[in-house]
Amino acid sequence: MWTRKELEEREKKNLLPWAQASLDSQGRAQREKAHHLRTAYQRDRARIIHSKAFRRLEGKTQVFLNGTGDHLRTRLTHTIEVASVSRTIARSLGLNEDLAEAIALAHDLGHPPFGHAGEETLHLLMKEHGGFEHNLQSLRVVEIIEQRSPRHAGLNLSHEVIEGLNKHALTHPPTLEAQVANLADEITYYSHDIDDGVEAGLLTVRQLATLDAWKGAADMTRKPFPRLRGEVAVRAIVRNLIDLQVEDVIASSAAAIRAAGVKSVDDVRNAQQRLICYSPKRREENKQMRAFLYEKLYFHEAVAGVNRRMCKMLVEVFAMYLRKPALLGEGAARRVRKEGLHRTVCDYVAGMTDRFLMKEHERLCGMTAVKKLLQKRTHKPGMARIRE
Repeated sequence: MWTRKELEEREKKNLLPWAQASLDSQGRAQREKAHHLRTAYQRDRARIIHSKAFRRLEGKTQVFLNGTGDHLRTRLTHTIEVASVSRTIARSLGLNEDLAEAIALAHDLGHPPFGHAGEETLHLLMKEHGGFEHNLQSLRVVEIIEQRSPRHAGLNLSHEVIEGLNKHALTHPPTLEAQVANLADEITYYSHDIDDGVEAGLLTVRQLATLDAWKGAADMTRKPFPRLRGEVAVRAIVRNLIDLQVEDVIASSAAAIRAAGVKSVDDVRNAQQRLICYSPKRREENKQMRAFLYEKLYFHEAVAGVNRRMCKMLVEVFAMYLRKPALLGEGAARRVRKEGLHRTVCDYVAGMTDRFLMKEHERLCGMTAVKKLLQKRTHKPGMARIRE
């Protein structure tokens, strides 16, 4: 039987010097006795997976409104895919897979319903009360909102996981594992949003063929299968698109680490720039892909229009809670005194799934036309034929 101490020794032996070993963690905000079988980051991973916020990701929009297609991704499936890519990159670079995975699993816990449209709506509603940003909300979830222990609020995660979620407030680069999770998120959502866009019938293979990144993956796919077409071809190209990006990040990051001469985690934090990176060519290809997705998919009326209409419900529910705070439940009064009414309402609404917010809107506002709104969709996800 491998105990925690033996697992920590295995890490020390197998990880490279600039990896963040569990034994060297800066600990937790609230001191705890170490577990006899699991390392600190293994415990963090379990706490995140068992949290309510993690389970609710299943009911939250990634790009397409949750429930509008059987095979379209949700925040939960996206998060699992990010964790998988993170582990692959971390393993190849000799880093701590458990830490990279824990950060990946927690990175979207703060996303509100209705995807980026919901985030923008909450930010406008909170403009005079500190704003709203999903990365900062993820921190609030794991530090304040989740109630795991009667001793303290939050999940009491390790310092390094918290650091990895705190993307915009750091004055230094975080661990390489945090940098891996950040780039894995980008790799995953670009590639899989393309996959979902084709599935929904909003993107065509002909459109995608204008992208340098897609052309490279398509050439790689069709070299052994020159006659491959249709859905199988798209799936294979997307898979190779991910593989090419992952391989690029591993090679480019290894070169950057060598060039920087880092020999420890402290050296990583004192580096002039982040060391987990793309090659210049891949970076430009991804910029092109990002611009394409915003123009052809994210701002497409079939996506943005539905989410905008759903966000009207969010605004009305938010306003109703402001007028009648008692609707928030028994525990709200204490939160209102400490955090203020707007932040308390924001936390509550941000934690909702798409489905729950719709039900709350119907309950509080008497709205019964959700189906009509959804019927205005101009696409039928899951039923689209792959168009060349």
